[in-house]
Amino acid sequence: MTIRYGILSTAQVVPRFVAGVKESIEGEVVAIASRGIEKAEKMAQELDIPQAFGSYEELCQSPEVDIVYVAVYNKGHYDAAKLALEHNKNVLLEKPFTMTSAQAEELFALAEEKGLFLMEAQKSLFLPITEQVVELLEKDTIGKVRWMQAVMAYPNIYHINWFGSLEAGGGVFRGAGTYPLEYMQFLMKQAPKEFSGTLVFPPDASDTQASVNLAFPDNTIGSMFLTVELDLAPGITLYGEKGQIHIPNFWKTKEAEVRYPDGRIEKILTDYQSEFVFEVEHVNACLNQKRLTSPVVTKEMTLQTVRIIEEMYRSAQK
Repeated sequence: MTIRYGILSTAQVVPRFVAGVKESIEGEVVAIASRGIEKAEKMAQELDIPQAFGSYEELCQSPEVDIVYVAVYNKGHYDAAKLALEHNKNVLLEKPFTMTSAQAEELFALAEEKGLFLMEAQKSLFLPITEQVVELLEKDTIGKVRWMQAVMAYPNIYHINWFGSLEAGGGVFRGAGTYPLEYMQFLMKQAPKEFSGTLVFPPDASDTQASVNLAFPDNTIGSMFLTVELDLAPGITLYGEKGQIHIPNFWKTKEAEVRYPDGRIEKILTDYQSEFVFEVEHVNACLNQKRLTSPVVTKEMTLQTVRIIEEMYRSAQK
């Protein structure tokens, strides 16, 4: 069954997401909306999307749309997703899911009440490399993982004009922390039992650096450093008792590297056109199976991640 996508936003992520839908077997983008019709029409023409709307509500009212992909600015996630759900549309909501736990819980409750599918967009969990890393861990290739270390760096982030505004949902941890938080939970197949860390705020601005640690029930430690101040090589390294796995750019990568105790290094390579296609295929399958939530990007994982981010900001601003 064809799954028809409507897109709220003309943000820079949209063309890449559309490419993923077009590459999928059953997905089709049928509409796009912006808060001004000119932007919507321009992107619709560029991306060969049949319909353009000058308001989010118009798109959500369209009978041609099965699921709404929400890619608006961070603070607008809750309002846009709620609008779509209230118009009986399934929703794929970009990260960070919402600004607060209360908002996240409300959206899931509304989706459940209406019998609608709701999922946080987290493409990193569906990549072929991620699947291969999970297989390596299940085969005990590097032994028990004791430490995971992630680095995220965005030295050129200020082209996003609202990044410096906490009110708008800006900040490096809110903007990018979801990636390592959920990647680590996914690989460990459990939520952390404790978390702590430090966020660095310039005067009257959102956080520009964050150092956060997770403690999992099996005593594995997850460490993450996020920055817009430094130009660092982004990635995550898994340190096991018998070796290591390094995954550069783990949210979009086509490769990984395994280090064995004897010093041997093995490269793992994959190939694809769009890093979004695997997530889209999963969403399409969930809708065809009449699921209300994803078995991969679970409701529990999303709620836990929102809680961690919310609590980190609350603690940092005391």
